[in-house]
Amino acid sequence: MDTMRDRFIATTSRLLDEDPRLAVVLAEISRDGFREAERRHPDRVINVGIREQLLIGAGGGLALTGMRPVMHTFASFLVERPFEQLKLDFGHQGVTGVLVSAGGSYDWPAGGFTHMSPGDVALLDTLDGWTVHVPGHPDEAEELLRRAVRSDDSVYVRLSVQSNAAPRPVTVGLSTVREGRDGVVVAVGPLLDDVLAATEGLDVTVLYAHTVRPFDAEGLRRAVAGARPDVVLVEPYLAGTSTAAANDALTEVPHRVLGLGVARREPRTYGSIEEHLAGQGLDPAGLRKRITGFLAR
Repeated sequence: MDTMRDRFIATTSRLLDEDPRLAVVLAEISRDGFREAERRHPDRVINVGIREQLLIGAGGGLALTGMRPVMHTFASFLVERPFEQLKLDFGHQGVTGVLVSAGGSYDWPAGGFTHMSPGDVALLDTLDGWTVHVPGHPDEAEELLRRAVRSDDSVYVRLSVQSNAAPRPVTVGLSTVREGRDGVVVAVGPLLDDVLAATEGLDVTVLYAHTVRPFDAEGLRRAVAGARPDVVLVEPYLAGTSTAAANDALTEVPHRVLGLGVARREPRTYGSIEEHLAGQGLDPAGLRKRITGFLAR
């Protein structure tokens, strides 16, 4: 199976042929994959080099001319390093574009902490009006990317090497994967398979989200109405990123929320993706222990 990043390159290259307002802005990352598209569209595939603030600034300039810019690099260099440019060149200027990241929270552990971005969604959440997609499979990534390009919204598509075995239908809001009565577990993007393995045999509702912003407050309220109002959020980035959104959704309901994800502690040792998942308690064994412990209290 191809990766989400492979699918992004192939899909965006085709979209460049179809949509004359589309432009791709790169900062070296994935440039080799866009060589053929760059040959066909030299004025709409732009590589700015290792200059991530310029990556966003150039995208904002293209948006001001009426183009639809897609800006791409590792998440740490796409959201964290040029955050001021996102805030001003897009938000303050009132223009929109599409951010497509690679690297996720720890997709390339050999790159070290500089190439890890568990805080990207939480940071982007401080800005107004961004739609955030976290696909769990390359098929979902392709459909969400196509929708992002067709829209006129500010959209962040967070890609990962980690993937579920099979895609889920691309829907609006939370979708129900499994129904139960003893609580609600929300699995985000590529963590769905691990959540399903962790909750096997438990009488809980499992919801799936590949779009986390805007947060589906009504979908969560419906799920809680049919189950005990204990909610566990399992996100592949900073733990607690969506806890406030879940609490806001349930203000009229006595409830508890547990946010699971990547801890704030900075890693000082690096291993495989699987080792990082286990170290964060996001593998099936770690998730089951934490979920059952919370629901038992």
